[in-house]
Amino acid sequence: MVADPRVSSVKQALAGLLQAWLERVQERTGSLPRQQFDPDWPSPCQVGDPDAEGMILWRPVERDPPADFSGLERALEVAIHPDLQAWYGSFWCDTFEVRAEEGGVALLQVWNQKDFERLIGNLIGHALAKRRSRDPLTLFFACTDQDDYFLSLDNLSGQVLLERPGASAVKPVADSLVAFLQRLRPD
Repeated sequence: MVADPRVSSVKQALAGLLQAWLERVQERTGSLPRQQFDPDWPSPCQVGDPDAEGMILWRPVERDPPADFSGLERALEVAIHPDLQAWYGSFWCDTFEVRAEEGGVALLQVWNQKDFERLIGNLIGHALAKRRSRDPLTLFFACTDQDDYFLSLDNLSGQVLLERPGASAVKPVADSLVAFLQRLRPD
């Protein structure tokens, strides 16, 4: 089977952005990212044991094998765009914030397998809402710092769109996820 070049392009662009973001965090804090440790929410991203304050260090970790979206495809009876599969399926990572020309963006990622399952449920809910409103299928991947706006991927074209919950897409932001990722910089 020949690999889809879009998947490797998205994965490569995401890996580059994650590396730049991680370097920026370490430059600012002198440490890997930290967050509150939750023993009921472990992740392959965790590094070491919790400190005295109950904080854990973490870093993005490549998923091997990549996430399987066949269940989502069966539930929606549609093929999921390879860019979105690469987006959510390439790394274990927490949501991280970056900057676009238009403002701040929180890029959604998957922390652990339970988080992936929750994501799939949320994507199904979003897709069903799109069907009810007879809008084209989009799948979210980021939140913006603008009230009630989020970024999604048009499942047919791969175009990045700005949307509001319960409404049609507001406007296109980039022709592809790779093009969008290349515009972002660490916050």
